[in-house]
This record gives sequence, C-alpha cells and structure tokens, in this order.
Amino acid sequence: MEHLSLALARLWLAVETRRPRDERGDVPGWVLVTVMTAGLVMVIWGIARDQLGSMLRDALGSVHN
Repeated sequence: MEHLSLALARLWLAVETRRPRDERGDVPGWVLVTVMTAGLVMVIWGIARDQLGSMLRDALGSVHN
C-alpha cells in the first residue's frame, strides 16, 4: 500500500509541478500573421493590379502638380 501512495504522490507532483514553457518547436503567432498578411497582399495585388497601379500613379501625379 505504501508503494501505491508513493506512486500517486509522485504522479501528482509530476502533473502539478510547473515547468518552464519551451516554445522552440511551435510556430510563433507573429510568423503565422506575417505569412497570412503577405498571402492576402499577394491575392489582392493579383486581382486589382491595374486599379492599384492607376491609383498609385494618380496619387503620385497629384503630389507633383
């Protein structure tokens, strides 16, 4: 019986003991956000390339005038 209570105590300590978090294996959230943002920019640029280029030329032209 003593072995069982000792094993349960060790198990409880192993579960309840706080360990430092090791996130080296995880992809950080900012990497995911950066990749998704780049993907969205590429999709929007691909769809509206002519319109965006026209808007940029008009904006730069109005600054020079």
